[in-house]
Amino acid sequence: MINSTANKQVKRVVNLRNRAKARREEGVYVAEGLRMCRELSIKDTEILYVTEGFAGDRENRKWMDGFRFEIVTDVVMKVMADTQTPQGVLAVARQKTYTLEDILKAPRNGKLAIMVLETIQDPGNLGTIVRAAEGAGITGIVMNRETTDIYNPKVIRSTMGSICRMPFVCVDDIRQACQTMKDSGVRLFAAHLKGMNNYDQEDYTDNVGFLIGNEAGGLTDGTAAMADCYVKIPMAGRVESLNAAVAASVLMFEAARQRRNRKG
Repeated sequence: MINSTANKQVKRVVNLRNRAKARREEGVYVAEGLRMCRELSIKDTEILYVTEGFAGDRENRKWMDGFRFEIVTDVVMKVMADTQTPQGVLAVARQKTYTLEDILKAPRNGKLAIMVLETIQDPGNLGTIVRAAEGAGITGIVMNRETTDIYNPKVIRSTMGSICRMPFVCVDDIRQACQTMKDSGVRLFAAHLKGMNNYDQEDYTDNVGFLIGNEAGGLTDGTAAMADCYVKIPMAGRVESLNAAVAASVLMFEAARQRRNRKG
């Protein structure tokens, strides 16, 4: 049992939790809580850290079978965890690796639907977009390097497990990536104040991508110029714009609605 917060394993977990550079260098991340950890396969998990109380539960012990794990004290778990009230389990998991070419591979029974994110800064927004993307049937996510680290613990928690299933890639040049998508037959849409048509007046049943920009500044002019079409989300009352995650969700689920209707 690990009972000292000075233990090198504990220090490593805290470092991985706090530093994106450390996560990148080691190719791992920290996942916390039973729901999130249960999404991880044995193959994708380096090690579990669990408290005595957690490990003492029969159902938990049954689930842990096959995983490498270490038991830690409640005090040590509180130091390792990112949340105020840890659930008694966290994992060091292996990061997944995708390429833009992977994102552009058409699904077996459908068309591409890609989220393109430029400099999303809020971890909660990014995690919500990943989770909503899975729910809406999005086939992949493309982000620039300035977008917050997708393996930030707050992002991981916000995805509620979708991080394990949603393909994504970080690119050095978002505009070049947009051009590659266009060359591959993906029509790009941007929610933009210059949009002529409402978002629900366009056709999203073919290969499409949706461009979503920074929470404060929106899309940069250069990236917005890569869009084939600007659309607007009409507002009632005095609201001028939507949260980035909400705007992304509106577009993603409109595409999902159209595709369901097309199949019907």
